[in-house]
Amino acid sequence: MKNSLKIPTLILLTFIFSVHLIAQDKVENRLEVSPLHHEWVELAAGDKTLKSFIVYPQVSEPVKAVIIIHENRGLTDWVRNFADQLAAEGYIAFAPDMLSDFNEEFSQTSDFPSSDEARNAIYELDPKCVSSYLNVAFKYLKNLPAANGRVSVIGFCWGGSQSFRYATNNPDLKEALVFYGTGPKESIKYMDIQAPVYGFYGENDQRVNSTIDASKKAMDNYQHIFDYEIYEGAGHAYMRSGDDPDGPEANIMARNKSWERMLMILGQ
Repeated sequence: MKNSLKIPTLILLTFIFSVHLIAQDKVENRLEVSPLHHEWVELAAGDKTLKSFIVYPQVSEPVKAVIIIHENRGLTDWVRNFADQLAAEGYIAFAPDMLSDFNEEFSQTSDFPSSDEARNAIYELDPKCVSSYLNVAFKYLKNLPAANGRVSVIGFCWGGSQSFRYATNNPDLKEALVFYGTGPKESIKYMDIQAPVYGFYGENDQRVNSTIDASKKAMDNYQHIFDYEIYEGAGHAYMRSGDDPDGPEANIMARNKSWERMLMILGQ
């Protein structure tokens, strides 16, 4: 009788472990098994070359294109995975490497020996260089034959702040999605925003959340759309953490809710 109980239990545990491995495999090896078309694109940006990762959806008509601005660790595998996931939903996903041609030694994120060094380099970037790269990406996607001429921007962490800032530079964006990024510090910067801005924030991220009210006030002052959600129990970078089956439950829930909201916004 005891053995009959142990065998099913062992089978159940083996099954659960196998399911976990399959789920983890889907996250870590998504790019390898993806049926979508991936490319590396190099675009001239003044005296620099912008290196970018682009993923095409399997569709029969031109579709919206989305610029994905990475976190402060550069163009990581997670960002490329996100691009693949977004393209699977029917959008052209374009992820520029903001560390392109950083200096003579480092020409892209993967050249940096550690993510800490990539992060340090991110904060040395000239805002004019960032805007130049985003303008080059926008122009490329605006004229891409497979696209329909509508271009949105999504950013995470440092990239979230850059997404908000780019909305002040480009009145032709369809929308700007800001994931746990801060808005411009000077209220006058909000004046030129034309695109609606959508915020995604984790409840346990007061460093970022303490800036939301000022952004909301500035956007309201100029009668611009700034619609945001704060996700209960989630922390900073919950989209990346929540993409991991072993991540905190609150982050996983926030990631899934944000994903559905993001698709609803992009599909408007």
